[in-house]
Amino acid sequence: MQDIPASSLSSLPSRISYTRSFLEFSAEDAAALHAARPVLAPLVPVIVDMVYVKLFDYNITAQSFVPKQTGFTGSSPESLEDLKLDHPQILFRKDFLKGYIAKLVTLDYEDIKTWEYLDKVALMHTGVEFSGFKHRAKKPGLRVEYVHCGLLLGYVEDIIISEVIKHPELSPETKLVVTRAVNKVCNTATLLVSAESMLTSSFPAIPSAVAVVTKRSIRTSLHPR
Repeated sequence: MQDIPASSLSSLPSRISYTRSFLEFSAEDAAALHAARPVLAPLVPVIVDMVYVKLFDYNITAQSFVPKQTGFTGSSPESLEDLKLDHPQILFRKDFLKGYIAKLVTLDYEDIKTWEYLDKVALMHTGVEFSGFKHRAKKPGLRVEYVHCGLLLGYVEDIIISEVIKHPELSPETKLVVTRAVNKVCNTATLLVSAESMLTSSFPAIPSAVAVVTKRSIRTSLHPR
């Protein structure tokens, strides 16, 4: 029996180590993701389009893309009816998701910097004013509720696995290895989003300026680098 002190899970490296051990996310799984890059990389634009079609199916998710997006300099949609896959602002947003999905099959999962990157992505969507990304510095916080992040990651996972299973050039053995690896990395990414969402939603009544300072000090203790 492995000894996992509860206090150790406050450290990102320890939490990732425990998660990888529990899910049996091994170096072989990472190698399978890397080997699948030639198959999955060309599918990224299709996957992203499918995700946005799904997001536009619901007003609660679609309405987030009507306001002017931080960093976008063009004209924003005027209403939900203006949301199209080829709208300039949507193309701007899609580029970020393309980059994220592409990274899932290229990252070095033995490097803690990979997990710090995925943790920053999770933190970036919690509304804090500083997530550690330079491109978000001095920009308003971006808040996406955990339910939507979790559903999106689950949907992305389902699409990728479906495409792998349907691929005519992959052997059954390769399909099994790749789909298991995709499941493990997506579950780990979802866990990071869940952890950051719970942490940053703990202070609903604190004014934002105070909350950011308070959350940062708590993050220092919960996420020592």
